[in-house]
Amino acid sequence: MEKTIMRTWFIAALVLIMGTTMACGQEKEDVTWLIDVLELSEGSVVADIGAGDGSISLALAEHVGSGGHVYSTELGADSVEYLREMVESAPVSNVTVLEGHPTQTNLPEGCCDALFLRRVYHHFKDPAAMNESMRQALKPGGRLAVIDFAPRGDEGGDPAERATGNHHGVTAETVTRELREAGFTVISSEQRSGRDVYVVVRKPNSKNR
Repeated sequence: MEKTIMRTWFIAALVLIMGTTMACGQEKEDVTWLIDVLELSEGSVVADIGAGDGSISLALAEHVGSGGHVYSTELGADSVEYLREMVESAPVSNVTVLEGHPTQTNLPEGCCDALFLRRVYHHFKDPAAMNESMRQALKPGGRLAVIDFAPRGDEGGDPAERATGNHHGVTAETVTRELREAGFTVISSEQRSGRDVYVVVRKPNSKNR
């Protein structure tokens, strides 16, 4: 009996470790992709919308260096406090933690060279309002990258359905359409093997939009 329990525990632990390793590997790949498509370099200012534990914010903070800056946002007091603790415990001084809002970034207008969202876009219940807020936070010519996943079933007609059941997720086609409607120019859009969605857009250089 004890051997069976130990074997079950070992298998469960192994699965957890493998899953964590795969997640870390994917995160590293996504960081490399973000640096490339957002054209981030020393001195860039970038915002991580829905930053979670802040791991990607911290990786990019090292990349943009002391001359650059990272805005890292989350929703809700508890999530913001956790994010702030993670950032303050890291050896960086160029990250600002902000509490976001479901329909606006709460970022200063025109503050960023680039913005990105990783597995966050499908949570927007009012994407038009949030997309407008992100556009305002970008400098003219600034870039926005979205990493998300397509739903297993139908997408659903209401954005509020994108975080539930088989509707959970959002397609690359929907993301690009909604960002075009917000005034962005699409640079690239793809759904990779599996359900991963990668979209890059740019705010026009004209200050009229």
